[in-house]
Amino acid sequence: MPGHVSLPVVLVTGSEGLIGDAIVRSLSSRYRIVGLDIARPTKDPVIEDFIDCDLTKDASVARALDTVRQRHGVHLSSVIHLAAHYDFSGKPSSLYKQLTVEGTGRLLAGLRSFQVEQFVFSSTLIVMEPADEEGEVITETSPVKPTWEYPRSKIWAERRIKQERGSIPAAILRIGGVYDRDCHAVPVAQQMSRIYEKKLESLFFPGDADHGQAFVHVEDLVECFQRVIELRSKLDSWELFLIAEPEVMSYAELQERLGELIHGKEWPAIRIPKAVAKAGAWVRERLAGDGDTFIKPWMIDLADDHYPVSIARARSRLGWEPKHRLRDTLPEMAAALLRDPPYWYQINGLTLPDREKEAEPAHSKS
Repeated sequence: MPGHVSLPVVLVTGSEGLIGDAIVRSLSSRYRIVGLDIARPTKDPVIEDFIDCDLTKDASVARALDTVRQRHGVHLSSVIHLAAHYDFSGKPSSLYKQLTVEGTGRLLAGLRSFQVEQFVFSSTLIVMEPADEEGEVITETSPVKPTWEYPRSKIWAERRIKQERGSIPAAILRIGGVYDRDCHAVPVAQQMSRIYEKKLESLFFPGDADHGQAFVHVEDLVECFQRVIELRSKLDSWELFLIAEPEVMSYAELQERLGELIHGKEWPAIRIPKAVAKAGAWVRERLAGDGDTFIKPWMIDLADDHYPVSIARARSRLGWEPKHRLRDTLPEMAAALLRDPPYWYQINGLTLPDREKEAEPAHSKS
């Protein structure tokens, strides 16, 4: 804004999400942060400037960027693009195209009238083809093979950036599942809730239980974004990084550890045929009503997916390496659940089991 101390301006789309909020809070002392989101801030305000922006609408994007230009000028040190659509229903959604893909195109088109030092895109590790052989490690040069709508939309958005960025340098971060000490990682939270509620399906697994997904703690991810911004003048005009913990916790290890932490006893993962698992998921989905169950029949085919990654490029180019590990954070996650189940279910977007509905959250719902 006019008269403000001259700090580098960083534009953050999706500034009100889990990652966006963490980035804003971390960078606010060193950069002038401008947040773009469809929802106004509801937490303690630390953001320098917030501008309403619906990336699915041309007029809204044009109006938001005009406001950025009037308040902060045309020089942007970095644009961190986090805004995207995702859900786990498995159903096609027009928002994948309108927000994730076309929204990225609208943003880049509008940025052509700015001087942008860097465009950073938050993609996902699951655009990569899972490891197929024992000992295989996924790198930036490994093939891509997105298998459902969310990762497909991210690959399409990456391609859109290549086509429309012009002279703007771009860094693509393909990120593992993001978590924090309250969990906030949808698949882990779902499994924790099933184990907590002692649901029968929490014992069964239709894939290779020695395989696993790659995750990254939100604090480590924020540090990665910081380094990408700090090194913007030294990075190439097109950069790609895999961002995740290099040690993958297997499904079996994850389940057994969660059982110990939540119930104080072993909670083994019993493998069942995929056909049986699909039939069970199909029946539960229809008995519960559409959208009321997390495990969908289409997910069963992905149960064998394995994502061990190499972060050698992030180490060498960014000097980045995660300090946290999922297995070390699980005790904090379980403690948060056991300390205040209603609040934990609320912040993880889960439906509270009937036996807990009489209890009031110890935390404020605001």
